[in-house]
Amino acid sequence: MRELKVYPVSTRRDRYRFVRFPLDLYRDNPYFVPPLWGDEMAIFTPRNAYADTCESAFFLAERDGRIVGRIQGILQKQYNRLHGEKRVRFTRFDTVDDPAVAHALFEALENWALSLGMDTVCGPLGYSDLEREGLLIEGFDYLSTFEEQYNYPYYAPLIEGEGYAKEIDWLEFRLRGGKRNEMLHRVAERSLEINRLHLAGDDLSKKAYIEKYKDGVFACLDKCYEHLYGVVPFTEGMKKQLIDQFMLILNKEYLIIICDEQDNVVAFGLCIPGIGEALQKSGGRLTPAALIRLLRRVKKPKSIDLGLVAVLPEYQSTGVNAVMLDTMASVLESGAIEYFETNLNLETNHQVMAQWKYFNSEQHKRRRSYVKKLNRKDDNPHA
Repeated sequence: MRELKVYPVSTRRDRYRFVRFPLDLYRDNPYFVPPLWGDEMAIFTPRNAYADTCESAFFLAERDGRIVGRIQGILQKQYNRLHGEKRVRFTRFDTVDDPAVAHALFEALENWALSLGMDTVCGPLGYSDLEREGLLIEGFDYLSTFEEQYNYPYYAPLIEGEGYAKEIDWLEFRLRGGKRNEMLHRVAERSLEINRLHLAGDDLSKKAYIEKYKDGVFACLDKCYEHLYGVVPFTEGMKKQLIDQFMLILNKEYLIIICDEQDNVVAFGLCIPGIGEALQKSGGRLTPAALIRLLRRVKKPKSIDLGLVAVLPEYQSTGVNAVMLDTMASVLESGAIEYFETNLNLETNHQVMAQWKYFNSEQHKRRRSYVKKLNRKDDNPHA
């Protein structure tokens, strides 16, 4: 049998091979969308805004000089402190279809978790809820969005073979237009009037628009998402990193921010042009040709991804949701785009999923987060 070894990422060459591996693994797969190369390389540097709240470990699996798998472990200290847990997350798990490789990778990760005094491993989850998360369980023949991670069907059996069980699923929907719902439109208009709200910033440039409303958006997001699975509050560094990452690909025409009379954010919909196809050829590198394709797609997208949607609790029963839904419906009715992708909806979040009844909706993907309790090998002093 050929020798298999797993080792921690420690050199510049290791980091390159870690980021490069999924590009080779999915080279001929039409549904895989790579993350931006620069963003992935930045996780190894002090530029990573999560370095203050997290510890990471990166492992590569190699056989006969060839990389055959990778995995990252994350100790999200902020989350553990808030929830009183001792968890490590796994993410960036990619492998060839080989149980021995999966076992070696998870063994290395779990030993690292135990060395830190942790008793549970869960994932795939990133540093925060804004990273790629969840293992694809259904929907392998649909193009991933930029915000999602694609994986082969054999990943689930490999993970489950290591003793991991389902903790939570997310569902994803594709929304197409139909006849515009006049009742929804009237509710939306009435909600704005009664609550003295308005859609924000029509006269601002994209940069000025984001600068003006970003703090309100993050405050709204923290408030609305604080009890959801895997979520941590935003630090200032996380906010800056997120804005830097998404500034290029945002189109102000598809951003929805609703404000009160004092221009405070009470609700928002972060909608992102579907740029997956624009990044496939370059492997996520922003070459001149890739940048041209990307900017063209941002300006004139075929589809829109629903990145984040939030409404402050005090406005959730006042019809404000109807404003965002009606805005989305008007975009579809205009023919400007073909469809919306909802990205991840927690399977327990029935209130959000009930909103898709206003569209021709198709539940086309399912993702899963797994969990495993670890057997402590000793009384670790870090526990």
